[in-house]
Amino acid sequence: MKKLVLMGGLALSLLASSLFAADKPLRLGIEAAYPPFAFKQADGALAGFDVEIGAALCAEMKVECQWVEQEFDGLIPSLKVKKVDAVLSSMTITEDRRKSVDFTGKYYYSPARLAMKAGSEVSADFSSLKGKRIAVQRSTTTDRFATEVLGPKGIEVVRYSSQNEIYLDLVSGRVDGTLADAIPLDEGFLKTEQGKGFAFVGPDFNDPHYFGEGAGIAVRKGDKALLDKLNAAILAIRANGEYQKIQSKYFSFDIYGD
Repeated sequence: MKKLVLMGGLALSLLASSLFAADKPLRLGIEAAYPPFAFKQADGALAGFDVEIGAALCAEMKVECQWVEQEFDGLIPSLKVKKVDAVLSSMTITEDRRKSVDFTGKYYYSPARLAMKAGSEVSADFSSLKGKRIAVQRSTTTDRFATEVLGPKGIEVVRYSSQNEIYLDLVSGRVDGTLADAIPLDEGFLKTEQGKGFAFVGPDFNDPHYFGEGAGIAVRKGDKALLDKLNAAILAIRANGEYQKIQSKYFSFDIYGD
């Protein structure tokens, strides 16, 4: 009887713990300097595709969203030390990152592209870029590709904390080009007044070894409960039209991909 009482108490304790956890805000790590996916409005409020997708997922899971801003290279460390519960910040799913975190399925896909002065030519072997200064955001897939593939060809790889810093130096001529995800590069720079005179050059960069399988939401290793909830919520907002409604505010094409 004591065992039954003890087991019953334990079950109630676990249930209470689970209910308490469900009542807590879901802390989502994000870098708020990556338009149109995440940026600050004039009043300081967060906005962008990632932010609205996060809000839709939280609404579907019936939890409160709490955004925690961080530079991109600090997002996974913050997740691992439990400062955030998940990272929703256009983070590409790669095998290298899977060593540290677990990922949901993708919620969008973007190849990488190189942007330089309009009319610049890029040879297939990248030899035309020798001696050029190509900017990348630190700790991104493009950083890894540039380090391992472009650097050995005599191309100077210049690393920055954010793409916004890169755009300023690209316009001022401190760097010759930037390699980044094509969609934010196009929407957040090339189509803006700041990006006049610049264009995509060279090929799409989509080697899965470097550029992964699309952007996913990262959770701590082994957090299957949260992972399953997020995956179910992604499927739900795509099925009920909420994803498409958000997408249409930012893009004129299907960002999800095949």
